[in-house]
Amino acid sequence: MYEWNEAVQNMIYWLEEHLSEQTSLLEMSRQIGYSPYYCSTRFHEIVGMTIRNYVSGRRLAKAALEIRDTRKRILDIALEQGYSSQEALTRAFVSAFGCTPAAYRKNPVPIPLPNLQVVFRPEHYFGKGEPTMNKTLLTNANKRIEHIPEHKYIGVWDIAANDYCSFWSRHDCDKICGIIDSMSHVSHPIVTGHTAGWFYENGKRGYFYGFGVPADYDGIIPEGFEVRTVPASDYLVFFHPPFDFLKDCGEVMKRVEELAWNYNPAEQGYEWNEELCQDYQRHYPEVIGYEVLRPIKKKK
Repeated sequence: MYEWNEAVQNMIYWLEEHLSEQTSLLEMSRQIGYSPYYCSTRFHEIVGMTIRNYVSGRRLAKAALEIRDTRKRILDIALEQGYSSQEALTRAFVSAFGCTPAAYRKNPVPIPLPNLQVVFRPEHYFGKGEPTMNKTLLTNANKRIEHIPEHKYIGVWDIAANDYCSFWSRHDCDKICGIIDSMSHVSHPIVTGHTAGWFYENGKRGYFYGFGVPADYDGIIPEGFEVRTVPASDYLVFFHPPFDFLKDCGEVMKRVEELAWNYNPAEQGYEWNEELCQDYQRHYPEVIGYEVLRPIKKKK
C-alpha cells in the first residue's frame, strides 16, 4: 500500500540532488525504476503538485537562501540554481514572494520558502510488517541538566493541540516551516532552527512550534506568529542518542516521553518551573536523536 510513498520519497531525494541541472522526467524515472507516466501521476497524487512546480519551488528556496546568506552576484546565483537568466529568477521571486531578489538581500523579510517534502514516514514502514524497534541498536533513554539563557521565542501557540500531529492538523505546515527556514539567520544559538514543545495555560497543556531568537531581538514578527520572552532556566533534558528514524522513531519517542512525564525532579533537589518557562522538544533522529526538555528550579 505504501510502496508509492517510498518511491515518491526517492524521487524527491533524487530531485534534490539535481535541482540545478536540466534533468528530464525520463531520466528520473530510469533512476527510480518506474515509467515516466507513473512517476508523474503518483508524484502529483502524493505530494499535491506537479514535479515541475515542486522543482521550481525548491530552486527558488535554494536561491533565496543564497541571496540572503552570501554576497554572490544575483546573476551567478540564478545560473547556479538552474535559471536561464537573472530576469527569470527575478520574475519567479516577485511572483512567489512579492519582492525582487535585490530588495530581499537588503531587507530579508520572512517569506514562505518551499520545503523539502517528506511523504514516507515510520507508520508506512511499520505497515509493511517490519519490526518496530531494532533491539540491538536501541539504548535506554537517559537524562542530563542543561541551562538555557533568557531568550525570545517566535512561534505559533495552540492551546487546542496537545502534540505534533494534532498541531499540524490545524495549521499550514508548509507555510509555517517555510517562514521559519527564511528566518534561520536570526535564530538563537541554543534554541535554534525548528523547535516545538508544550506550554501551560490555566492548567491546560497546549503545543507550540517555532524558533528561538536572542533576548534583544527587535526585528520582524511574521504574520500569524507571536513573540514571547522565556526567562533563563535550567532544564532536565530527557534524551535518546541518534537512531534510525524509520525503524525506531515510535519506540524512541515513547521511551523518552515516558521518562520525561513520569520523572520526579525532587530526586535531584529540583521542582518543575513550567509556570514561567515552556517544555521544548528536539527531534533530529540521525543528528542528536530525540530530546524533551522540562524547565526546573531549585527546590525550596
